Amino acid sequence: MQLINIGYGNMVSAARVIAIVAPDSAPIKRLIQESRDKGTLIDATYGRKTRAVVIMDSDHVVLSAVSPETVCGRAAEEEVEEDE
Repeated sequence: MQLINIGYGNMVSAARVIAIVAPDSAPIKRLIQESRDKGTLIDATYGRKTRAVVIMDSDHVVLSAVSPETVCGRAAEEEVEEDE
């Protein structure tokens, strides 16, 4: 199982990730609020500013304090290591 580091020692399963997006747009903010209301929001920011929103296939939404570019880069690094 391949894991992606989303910051501060938190990991998510790479196989379950649908998208990694920035939290700035209104539709993403709405998605976060709906997920919070349903109880499927996972806040992994440790009180810091949310910089990336990870959308999972299990209908969970994970908030990360690391930028989307950094999370994607870490996912790509893990994929290269797995291929070797």
